[in-house]
Amino acid sequence: MVPFGKPRPERADAARNREHLLRTVRAMIDELGPENVTMDGLAERAGLGKGTVFRRFGTRAGIFQAVMHDDELRFQESVLFGPPPLGPGAEPGERLIAYGLARFEMLRTNHAVIREGLDRSAPTPATVSMTPPHFRMLLRQVRPSLPHPEGLALQLSAALEGPFLLYLGTDDLTGPAGEEGCEHLADSWRTLVERVLGG
Repeated sequence: MVPFGKPRPERADAARNREHLLRTVRAMIDELGPENVTMDGLAERAGLGKGTVFRRFGTRAGIFQAVMHDDELRFQESVLFGPPPLGPGAEPGERLIAYGLARFEMLRTNHAVIREGLDRSAPTPATVSMTPPHFRMLLRQVRPSLPHPEGLALQLSAALEGPFLLYLGTDDLTGPAGEEGCEHLADSWRTLVERVLGG
């Protein structure tokens, strides 16, 4: 979804504007829904010139891409440095399962934002995800003799980050009546990982 690693250093004023804009757009998303957030509205709410907003985000889709980029960096920090089982300290199999559960929940809570960030007039940008290398590491830890861990890591990653997930409807994300969140997807992910590691 976003490049893996720390962002390039920014000038202090640019960093302040970025944080101010992100706080403002998150408030607008909560109040109005992402479909009603506009470049002009964000500039007015933030008290900044339209040129500043356009230079920062480029397009309306860029607003939502920036929000998700910020969330993705926080997610990466949780994986690398946070508490187990998502972070270090748990068994590799537990971490694989926890990673998938966290990604599905991130998708559920940000589904509309992610879809608003799709710029259908532009080619899909090439990005580097932390998921495949993270999965390769965990797979090798849990089963050093596992054949083709690189290919398996890519296939497992596709189950979490494939573009088709962005086009799921509300019913697909919430599952059967009575379930909360992405429980059905989470259960399927747990079953998939357990069978891969137990095979």
